[in-house]
Amino acid sequence: MAMPGPQDLNNHHRDTLARIFQHPTSHNIEWPDVISLLEAVGTVVEHKHGRVEIRVGREVRYLERPRHKDIDVQQVVDLRHVLRDAGYGPGTDPRGDQVHEG
Repeated sequence: MAMPGPQDLNNHHRDTLARIFQHPTSHNIEWPDVISLLEAVGTVVEHKHGRVEIRVGREVRYLERPRHKDIDVQQVVDLRHVLRDAGYGPGTDPRGDQVHEG
């Protein structure tokens, strides 16, 4: 089964993805939106004590559920790495390869 590409995401997921890669870093990315995006592109497993395992492509990361509704800057950075490596960031194709423009 092929991994979904950015073009396969709904508008809500594409908006969340854009906010994750926005510069300067957005400080109002809500946790439920992130979980919804991650479930659309990979798998999410919630563990005890608010620890969440995310798998996107070959990438696996563990995040802590935020205390508030929004994720913090370090979580944004972690998500950028996972999503970019799986082909969901700017400058990558759906296989996760770097795209060289020019």
